[in-house]
Amino acid sequence: MLAHDILIVGGGLAGLAAALQADPSLSVALISRVHPLRSHSVAAQGGINAALGNHPEGRDDSWEKHAYDTIKGSDFLADQDAAELLCREAIPMIYELEKLGVPFSRFPGGVIAQRPFGGAGFPRTCYAADRTGLVIMHTLYEQAWRRRIKIYSEWLVVKLLADHGICQGVVVYDLTTGQIFSVKAKAVIFATGGYGRVYLRTTNAYINHGSGIGIAYKAGVPIKDMEFVQFHPTSLANKNILITEGARGEGGYLINRHGRRFMIDYAPQAMELAPRDIVARAIQTEIDRGNGFEGEYVLLDLRHLGPEKIKKRLPSVREICLHFAGLDPIEKPIPIQPAQHYSMGGIAVNIKGETTLPGFYAAGECACVSVHGANRLGGNSLLETIVFGKIAGHEASKYVKGSHLRESTSQFFEGEVKKVEEKIDEWRRRSHGEKVHQLLNRLKVVMSEKVGIFRQEKDLVQALEEIRSLREAYEKKGYLAGHCRRFSQEMVNMLEFDYMLDLCEVITLGALARRETRGSHYRLDYPERNDQEWLKHTLVTYQDGRPVLSYEPVKITRYSPVTRTY
Repeated sequence: MLAHDILIVGGGLAGLAAALQADPSLSVALISRVHPLRSHSVAAQGGINAALGNHPEGRDDSWEKHAYDTIKGSDFLADQDAAELLCREAIPMIYELEKLGVPFSRFPGGVIAQRPFGGAGFPRTCYAADRTGLVIMHTLYEQAWRRRIKIYSEWLVVKLLADHGICQGVVVYDLTTGQIFSVKAKAVIFATGGYGRVYLRTTNAYINHGSGIGIAYKAGVPIKDMEFVQFHPTSLANKNILITEGARGEGGYLINRHGRRFMIDYAPQAMELAPRDIVARAIQTEIDRGNGFEGEYVLLDLRHLGPEKIKKRLPSVREICLHFAGLDPIEKPIPIQPAQHYSMGGIAVNIKGETTLPGFYAAGECACVSVHGANRLGGNSLLETIVFGKIAGHEASKYVKGSHLRESTSQFFEGEVKKVEEKIDEWRRRSHGEKVHQLLNRLKVVMSEKVGIFRQEKDLVQALEEIRSLREAYEKKGYLAGHCRRFSQEMVNMLEFDYMLDLCEVITLGALARRETRGSHYRLDYPERNDQEWLKHTLVTYQDGRPVLSYEPVKITRYSPVTRTY
């Protein structure tokens, strides 16, 4: 049986940061369902936040002001100790990335360039043109190779193992061989990313099914604030490829079919650089009112920026438009629409990355610290992956070196693998029934139409009924049409769909229970924020085969909630 001291699940930025921070004297391995450089972190374009004060308009910036912008942007649901830690660590972390070789864009004189982003009081987003996630990923991956960290690619984790009340390892499906087996570990760190593919329109990669969050939930670990789902304002219409917030940070305009910059009606001071939840709702409102084009999109106009600036600062945006929309943003505006983009919620962890299960940690988008609260500011997600990925790697190392764990028997691990095999055999014995990709497509429609940007009770109640109906179809009629287990996408979908159903049920339950509007969670039937009753986090725990809701207070240090205006 394979065994490691620390097992990191997820090959994106949070996973690589954890691996690089882990104690080199320990046996550390990283599992990724794709080659790490195909992880979704490479899709992050616009930048990473830190109060460096390099921009001429940002000389008075500070980590405290960054923290306040983050907390205000969260609609005051962020835990303020976590947000302060994030923003305080941002400054030395950027310089550390620079020393590792990240090729940041530069201002004249050589200092790291910074651009404005939504919801920020100062231009504090460091960037590498519009390929920031890509270049940081390549840099950290090179460092992982330098450290000779063991990487298992094309492995899908399907179960978290706990025995004697502590984490013991995972069960894995090796796509290259079709085998199911267990891997023993003294500590496990999940850095498995988000769940965008439960929605029809999403900027997320096809691998983002969110099963890591679902696996932790099924293991009895609470998940937190799942009702808060971020919709990015600007995805390429119909293709839903991300068009970075950096395009607006560089000065892009949002235009409706009347040629009007409509953000003046929604955020008259910040305009296009209001927080994402506000801009996404504004765009969708314009479309719903008939002010969009073809009833589907509005325009992002970059033409006034000029060819030189677009080619230098936004080369990827131009390439995307040329290849996927057949237009050049130098000459024509870009058709854009909102699409699901990010999960503010996730596996409940403290500022050390610890969960309620000893030996189990989480970091990045799959985790909820909570630094983003009800709405994440652009530029804070890359920051979170590195800061809290490093913390998780450090804390897991301390745990392993300081503990004398009671290890499970080989029979325990064999029994857990057998349970997964029996489930696969059950699917295979059925000669007909429901194909999982059809069930998944139906789930996406339910989530998009009833648990989207705008929500109300009757839709959420119907969504719950339909999700539970899909679960019944999956459990009673789901079957595997193919018999080859090597690189079987059908097998992947069957193994992950159970967890996707769990996540959708939890998102919908939390949204139905939260009778207020806060950040990304907009209730048409409860359009106001209600601090008296709802200034608290939602926790959902899997108990006796069903979700159980509970709540915990938001941690407030120095910033009292105020009305959120821009």
